[in-house]
Amino acid sequence: MTEASAPAPRRPGEQALASLGLAAPAPDPADTSPHSFPDGGTWRTEVPSVEGPESLAVVLKESARLDVPVHRISQGSGVWMLSDADITEMVDGCASRDIELCLFTGPRGSWDIGASTRTDSGGAGLRARGHDALAGCVEDAVRATELGVKCLLVADEGVLWTLHRLRESGVLPADTTFKVSALIGPVNPASYAVFEGLGADSVNIPSDLALAHFTEIRRVSRAPMDLYIEAPDDLGGYVRMYEAAELIRRGAPLYLKFGLSKSPGIYPFGAQLRETALSSARERVRRGRLVLDLLARHGADGGMSPLGSRLPGVLHRFPLTHDKD
Repeated sequence: MTEASAPAPRRPGEQALASLGLAAPAPDPADTSPHSFPDGGTWRTEVPSVEGPESLAVVLKESARLDVPVHRISQGSGVWMLSDADITEMVDGCASRDIELCLFTGPRGSWDIGASTRTDSGGAGLRARGHDALAGCVEDAVRATELGVKCLLVADEGVLWTLHRLRESGVLPADTTFKVSALIGPVNPASYAVFEGLGADSVNIPSDLALAHFTEIRRVSRAPMDLYIEAPDDLGGYVRMYEAAELIRRGAPLYLKFGLSKSPGIYPFGAQLRETALSSARERVRRGRLVLDLLARHGADGGMSPLGSRLPGVLHRFPLTHDKD
């Protein structure tokens, strides 16, 4: 669609409701995020839960068929659930389309022997329990980056700070990026800023935050947000497609994550879940097409980062400390 023929920006149902005297208040310019990605874009796309090379092949094929631009592909089961050959194939497949590949790091509490994660309170949740779990996450990070992975997903504040220090010291490549999992995502501006300070390059916030919360976060941090526009059931199953334009306006820079509700969990993935993983990967791409169509229909599809963009820009970090003798 050319610029001349692109529709003027509008809210869903705007004209029809206005004709009935039900027009919404005009957007407050003060709610608009002042931030963007370093390339000038305000939003990028992500297809999550791509658990191995076969699922990746499905996503690449479907995204080409449906013309769905993809900036990042992420996996949830973990580096340790993939062979070196699997990781190499995924790295090469993403590189062929200039897509960032993000793999989850290491052991996490929900798969640990600790019983507290299975109680109603959830205990410490996904966090890495003890030194050995922390060490497993570090092992995963080193192994993955040595195989060419440039983005790592973390679910523990201590793991994040440790990996950031290793990045700063040169143990991990300087252009490695760290993405905070939705399952420990912050829900207020102060905690969001803490994750940025600990080394996060993008932060997955829970999908149930109100629009005002996005604006509040953007007053204190410019670290990119990751947001499930459609969340899996274990994250609430929220479907916020019609809000996509407003979420971008308030939350930029923002990754639109194309999740899938009413779909069985597949972590940790194995061959017993193959058909579910492939069909859900295919449907996530289709859901992405629906979101992009809505944005276009409302004249809000401008501002996407160029394909191949992955770095977050300059972010605020806590000062590094060194152990004393």
